[in-house]
Amino acid sequence: MITLSPRLREIAASPAAVLRQRARELREAGRDIIELSSGNVDFPTPDHVVAAAHAAALRGETRYTDADGTPALKEAIRATLRRDHALDYAHDEIIATSGSTMAIFLTFFATLSPGEEVIVPAPYWAPYLDQVRLAGGTPITVSCPQNNGYKLRAADLAGAISERTRWLIINNPVNPSGAVYSYADLRTLADVLLRHPNIGIIADGLYEHFVFDGAPAATLAQVEPRLKSRIVTVSGVAKTYGMMGWRLGYAAGPKSLMDELRKLLSQTTSCPSSISQAAAIAALTGPQELLRERLGKLVQRRDRLVARLDRCHGLSCKAPEGTFFLVVSCHELIGRRTPDGQPINTDRDVATYLLDAASVSVLAGQDYGASPSFRVNFANPIELLDEAANRIAQACEALP
Repeated sequence: MITLSPRLREIAASPAAVLRQRARELREAGRDIIELSSGNVDFPTPDHVVAAAHAAALRGETRYTDADGTPALKEAIRATLRRDHALDYAHDEIIATSGSTMAIFLTFFATLSPGEEVIVPAPYWAPYLDQVRLAGGTPITVSCPQNNGYKLRAADLAGAISERTRWLIINNPVNPSGAVYSYADLRTLADVLLRHPNIGIIADGLYEHFVFDGAPAATLAQVEPRLKSRIVTVSGVAKTYGMMGWRLGYAAGPKSLMDELRKLLSQTTSCPSSISQAAAIAALTGPQELLRERLGKLVQRRDRLVARLDRCHGLSCKAPEGTFFLVVSCHELIGRRTPDGQPINTDRDVATYLLDAASVSVLAGQDYGASPSFRVNFANPIELLDEAANRIAQACEALP
């Protein structure tokens, strides 16, 4: 009989992944499901990126590469970090991974001992918590309510630090809330971190190009160079270039840590896909004007969906500053019953009701640390968003 590791008792499958599978199963059963729970964008991978991947395959670039990526890809990443954030890294301070998720997990796995803590601002991307647990650590969530702009305050960071704190992970812009930390916001956090030299920082910038108003998203190493030796800067090509399924992310940080991550990569994934690496080079070094066009479309979709959902019975929301996610408060629905008499006690009950009654899949707030609410993805065609809003409005109106 195969027995499972006790580590698995502490974690669950990614909520978004579970919902993707559930939506697919319902579609296969004949239901017309509108999926707003995933992290996909509807923009295609740019043509020149697909062409670069095709050309690489035709050239026979289908063998193993270095575990941490090709020199050409690391040079493209190095140039991107310099272009976007004025950060300088050597090739041996950079690794490419099979998605940015892998870079974050390997960092935790390489550094955490049992009982050591990672500070995670809430709302958060749900896998952060289970990645910490899988690596043997303890996630310490710090509430960042809407009246704080869903952002971590310096005083709250200071209050969460203990002698066991090993890492702070900060996502900018924030999935799921869409909050964007300004240079000034990060400055206040940097001042706290300078007083605690044994704490590392993971700066997750996967959504850094999805900022709608004001200056681009800053990163901590740019704000406070004295912290650079303690920071792992993480990003990838998935969201920015519509390359979710290509699975190509990267991390930049101190060579001593990157050397250990290279070791782990060699013993796990062996290397990122060689074809995806060629595609990522084309994405990072090619024309970037398309990003501005896509951002303009997302602003239109955001504003339209916010206006529609904020008028729905029992719901309220505000336009996010970044990402392509919208957090919708549903606290006025808690305590009600569905038309068939089922109690609505949690935002997961709300999400279940919307899936059953409206055939719209959303992510419940308890899955990302912001109850009672749900998250929707507006990186979808505007006609689909209109239909989803209509269905949600009708379902909310049907509640007694």
